[in-house]
Amino acid sequence: MARRTIVVGDIHGCYDELTELLGRVGLGADDRVVAVGDLVAKGEKSRQVLDLFIGDARFSSVIGNHDLAILRHWLREKKSHKKAHKRARKELKGERARYLEYLASLPTTIDLGTHLVVHAGLRPGVALCDQSIEDLTELRTLGVDRTSRVGTPWYDVYEGRQTVLFGHWPSEEPRRAKRALGLDTGCVYGYRLTAYVVEADELFSVKARRAYDPPRKPAARAGED
Repeated sequence: MARRTIVVGDIHGCYDELTELLGRVGLGADDRVVAVGDLVAKGEKSRQVLDLFIGDARFSSVIGNHDLAILRHWLREKKSHKKAHKRARKELKGERARYLEYLASLPTTIDLGTHLVVHAGLRPGVALCDQSIEDLTELRTLGVDRTSRVGTPWYDVYEGRQTVLFGHWPSEEPRRAKRALGLDTGCVYGYRLTAYVVEADELFSVKARRAYDPPRKPAARAGED
């Protein structure tokens, strides 16, 4: 079997669902797994997720806004007092230096040639090298507030050369646009964990074992959440 690239939506510490999903995809020795970020926080097994990504050369990820918040807290750049982040930091405390080093190594984008992986989105009309880390990890809509769920989604306007694979904005089904595909299907809220196999243009998903974070109904359409 030829090597495949398996891009996984927001994991958020949902280790059991991740391993089930990779079993369903049939992860092979030569395959590559790329996550859209938010490896940690909200779910119960952030440590196991990070251990898997650190210990297996097939796995890589971009940085998500929750990964970044925990990293910045540890680096004393910006404090985060969110309960989910406190729980994740407590879980990771025993090997904090190891996990900090890994989170600090995560890029904001991963270039797959035909596709580009980013956590949240790209500002249309802005060169990749000029995109802010806030947009890359938080962007939803193109109004004054990049985090707003109301307004014009960035991916409805984006017309770049590569198809962007992203997460961050949960929906009942993967968000589809002409040059973008959103893979966050709300696993940590009790919905599904989704993966996209690039070479086959094929989606796989598994149901969440339960809601690990107070469930919010993912949006069925852009602009809702």
